[in-house]
Amino acid sequence: MHDLTGFQRDLLYVIAGADQPSGQTVKDEVEKYYSSEINHGRLYPNLDTLVNKELVEKGQLDRRTNYYAITDSGRERIDERREWEEQYLDF
Repeated sequence: MHDLTGFQRDLLYVIAGADQPSGQTVKDEVEKYYSSEINHGRLYPNLDTLVNKELVEKGQLDRRTNYYAITDSGRERIDERREWEEQYLDF
């Protein structure tokens, strides 16, 4: 995950926690966390980066709506990140 921005990590986590969310659904969830509006010019290039890195797959729900789904590689990266975090966080 060291090669992802914090925003890209957040997108990956949202996608991992949902069942094939649309871009709009991902946007809505991230906006709740950030408490501010995320514009399309920021969202979709970052989603495309996750797709290009093969952490997320992109499919089509209908002619206008895409969905995003975590890949096995994406899930492995999240697991690795959580293991790394746990060595420093002992609450």
